[in-house]
Parts: sequence; C-alpha cells; structure tokens
Amino acid sequence: MVIPYRKTVLLVLFGFMLSAFLHARGSDENSAAGARPLTIYGIKGASGVGIIRLFEEPPQIRGFNVKLEALAQADLMAARFISGEVRVGILPPNVAAKIASSGKDIRAAAVIGAGMLSLLSSDPAVRNIEDLRGKTVEITGQGATPDYVFQRILAGYGLEPGRDLRFGYSLAPPEIAQSLIAGRISVALLPEPFATMARMGRPELHSVADIQEEWGRANRMAHVPFAGGGNYPMTVLVVDGAFADANPGAIEEILSAARNSIEWVQSHPAEAGALVEKHDLGLRAAVAAAAIPVSNYVFIPAAEARLSLEMLFRVFLEYAPVAIGGTMPGDRFYWK
Repeated sequence: MVIPYRKTVLLVLFGFMLSAFLHARGSDENSAAGARPLTIYGIKGASGVGIIRLFEEPPQIRGFNVKLEALAQADLMAARFISGEVRVGILPPNVAAKIASSGKDIRAAAVIGAGMLSLLSSDPAVRNIEDLRGKTVEITGQGATPDYVFQRILAGYGLEPGRDLRFGYSLAPPEIAQSLIAGRISVALLPEPFATMARMGRPELHSVADIQEEWGRANRMAHVPFAGGGNYPMTVLVVDGAFADANPGAIEEILSAARNSIEWVQSHPAEAGALVEKHDLGLRAAVAAAAIPVSNYVFIPAAEARLSLEMLFRVFLEYAPVAIGGTMPGDRFYWK
C-alpha cells in the first residue's frame, strides 16, 4: 500500500517529536537522578504555618531534589542542626543563638514569625497588667521567649514573679487553652493559634493587655535600643553555614520561596488552614485559618532584623544567659 505524501510527512514529524520528547524526558530523569536531596525542615504547630505553601509546592532549585518535613518540636530540630543533618530549618531565636555559641556554624537567614502572644483572662477583676498582683498566670514555654518577654514587661510595672504573682508552667499550650475554656484556670499567656482556640471555645475570655505593645513600652522604659516595630522575633529560618556559603543561590531561592509562602498565607487564610491540616502540622484547618489574621507571620531578612533580635537576646542575657550560650551572637550569625 502506498502512503500519501502528506501522511508520510506527518508521520516523520510525529516521529521527530516523539524522539525529542523521549530524549527530554530521559534528560530530566538523568538530571533528577543526579540531583542532591535537600530537606527543608519545619516545626509542627504555629511555627510551620508561614511556610506551609512550601509543603504543597517545594521550591524547584537546580541541582537539588527539595522536600519538606515537619518535626514535632524545636529540640529535635536543634539536635539535627548540631549533628549536621539539617541544612535548612526553623528555630526559636535563642536556640539558634545557643547552637551558634557552641561553635556550630549556623546562620539566621530571616525572621519568619514575630510576637503572637495573648494575655487572656476570664476574671472580670483582671483588666490590666497591674491587676495581676496576687494572681497565678499560666505561662507557655518555661525558659523560652514568652517567659522572658513577659518578665521584662512585668518589671516595667514593678511586678516580680514569685513575689507579686505566681507563674504556672505545668501545662502545654493546648492544655492551657482547654483549661481556660473549662474554667480550671483564669489567666494565661498563650501564643497563637492556641489563644484563638481558647477564644473560640469560650468567647467571654478577654484580652488583659496587648503583649506586643507592652514589649515596646518595657524596652523604652529600660532605654534599650528599640527596633522591630514594637514586636519581637519568635521564629527564625536558619541555615547551615558551610552549606549556605557553598550554595548561596539555593539559599536565596529558598528565602524567596519562604517570603512568597508567607505572603500567600496572609492573603489566603482559609486555603492555608486547609493545607496545615492536610500536611499534618498538628492543627485543625478551622483553628489555623482563624488564627492566621491575628498571627504575625513576617519575612524580615536577618541583616534587617538584627536589631530586634539583639533586643530579645539582651533580655535572655539579663534573665537566663545560658539560654543563648552566654554571649551576644557576632556578625557571622547573620546571613547576608
């Protein structure tokens, strides 16, 4: 059978196209096979919400096969940074500073979460900070940022824990929220999204004070160089120093992807909440979505955030120097 000329041309063109497609596919597979694995680590809970878009769509970085993983808590992340297993992850600022002070070369690349603490009460007699005298306040995170931020604020009112009021440290954040809802406790300092969780369960809870505003007031009273727009860092994106020096382009792409994720989360709280539940960050979609608008997910490159970080580190040096390794981090701690 003789095949018409037009059909012959079409068959030849199809063959060329198929060959090109298979060659390109093979090249992609070979490229992927040669790519180095790179895991970006988040932490379950509020800390990981800002970068949730990366869990859904990991950044495409030439030469790397990127995936996301969420660890259960910050101490697991710290241990993996110390062991050298983690190249990129998130940590509380003081933990990152303490690891760096031990001689491990890690760098703060960006602040991605700022102050999101709420002082809530069901007690009608507690309307401001001074009303806390003689009360018990449940605190999340003994020896962590919320603890010392609050102590600095109380000092501005002449209040001292153990003398003028009592701190309770025995409950985890979800338990504090449930205890507020059930009426087992009457005053608590809670981060988001647990403050939102408590309010959703018991709408009559009221805010005693704006902690972020009080932080600014306390530092002005203490004549501390002020930065951060009245806020304090709570979460930093951290990179392994040797990896960052060897792969600056990859770090910049990760930072760009993180910024884009945070901006998307701020603009799409409902969709972000659904992803938080989908990727098992330990929060229900409705709670995460409701908390996002009142949380402070930010993206501030470390060099720009240095003053606000150092303002926080000064508080640690005052109350618990060991929590940041006993010294203020130097220039090398801040990724340029």
